[in-house]
Amino acid sequence: MALRGRRGQLLALSHAIGLTLPGIVSRIAGLHPTAWIAATLFGLAVVGSAFVLAWAAEALQLDVSQGLALAVLALIAVLPEYAVDFVFTWKAGKDPHEYAPLALANMTGGNRLLIGVGWSLVVLLAAWRMRRIAKADGYTGPLDDDVKLGRSHSIEIAFLGVATLYSLTLPLKRTLALFDAVVLIGLFVAYMVRIARAPAEEPHLVGPAQLIGSLPQTRRRIVIGALLVFAAGVILLCAEGFAEALVETGSEFGISKFLLVQWLAPLASEAPELLVAGLFAWRLNTEAGLGTLVSSKVNQWTLLVGSLPIVFAISSGTLHGLPIDAVQREELFVTAAQSAYAVAVLANRSISAREAMTLLGLFLVQLVTKLPLFEAIHTEARITVGCVYLGLAAIVLFQQRAALRPLVRDGLRAPYSQLAE
Repeated sequence: MALRGRRGQLLALSHAIGLTLPGIVSRIAGLHPTAWIAATLFGLAVVGSAFVLAWAAEALQLDVSQGLALAVLALIAVLPEYAVDFVFTWKAGKDPHEYAPLALANMTGGNRLLIGVGWSLVVLLAAWRMRRIAKADGYTGPLDDDVKLGRSHSIEIAFLGVATLYSLTLPLKRTLALFDAVVLIGLFVAYMVRIARAPAEEPHLVGPAQLIGSLPQTRRRIVIGALLVFAAGVILLCAEGFAEALVETGSEFGISKFLLVQWLAPLASEAPELLVAGLFAWRLNTEAGLGTLVSSKVNQWTLLVGSLPIVFAISSGTLHGLPIDAVQREELFVTAAQSAYAVAVLANRSISAREAMTLLGLFLVQLVTKLPLFEAIHTEARITVGCVYLGLAAIVLFQQRAALRPLVRDGLRAPYSQLAE
């Protein structure tokens, strides 16, 4: 059984690496397949490399503190999202009218997908698993299927709360400026400094990460380093081709480039992270699954958003901020409002199945209203969904107001010796 498991882990790692090969060959050989084939090849390369990144970063927990490892895992796991978004932002520096909306669309889509699908996936899958297990054991009493985070996760929630408060100002602006970059990247640095002080803990590794973690220390570190470098190289090699192919595919087939960039690109780049979180939920290691996704949201809402004005400034050779048009201001409003509701729900470090259904339901509503069928009410739909998010956030925060002061204290000031109690 152990041997079969080890073979299966090695096979999964081999398959992930194999997914990257067609894209690598196409890029290096200078091949020019049709747009949809290129999007598929480069998209699979991004997906395969993201799996490799996630597994290597999970094994990294053996060598650094768990809190820092989760933050690094979350950061590395969304590297494909960064790469694709940076490609659009760099192009926006040369052609802001065409590419600035796409850069912002990719960022807002990735952020909303992470919460609307990712957080909901962990909670609902774990709840379903618990009910199945309880039924199989003949248990008919009350069942607590809420997903709870330990006190140390107050750090991620508190920093996400601060970032979200600032993000609510972004829809009021006409550019994403360098000042925004200073604030958001400063928040990310403060978060990393805070999380790096976490004590080391023995991680719970599964799948290929377990295979990597079982290696002797020196060999393990070499393998982790090699995998991280390989995957990062593939992403840098294929991200631009993936982005360009998506835009060309939209033009060829009459599909909205905006929708492809906002939803398909983030789904491809974040699929491995969502699947890893889903695996944690399936094994009922819900704290690791949800904790990683919350940390990813902090990364995306601080470092990713804050980096865009810097990339745009370097590309354009000016100090002007990344332009935000009317549609993107509405998209930023919905994204910030969703984040506000998510933070409100997590104020007591717990999410119920009902709250997860609300997150998923609102995500699907705003996704459906983007279809061409509802084009006449796109603006009204965005504003309405954003207002619903904010209204629900206000209600939940009022209900959980007693948890706010302890959350802020634990997240921003309390020493780890207290958080471990």
